[in-house]
Amino acid sequence: MQHTSPLHQERSLANGSWAFWCIFLLAFSLLFSVVLLAKLVGLHWRELLPGAEQAPGMVQGVKAAVYTFMSHII
Repeated sequence: MQHTSPLHQERSLANGSWAFWCIFLLAFSLLFSVVLLAKLVGLHWRELLPGAEQAPGMVQGVKAAVYTFMSHII
């Protein structure tokens, strides 16, 4: 019999993938700078980012927006 690998291998893309973390860090830094600029100008930044409407803080809002953005590209 041939050795076959199971279909459901235990691996997490979010924890081990360099590509995931590179995209996450780039998107986080870009969106964080947009939020920071919007906050300095006086705009409502939560309306600018999808997924950040109910976030309690700025970092949590940016993180939610990055995960929303990444769910569309991955």
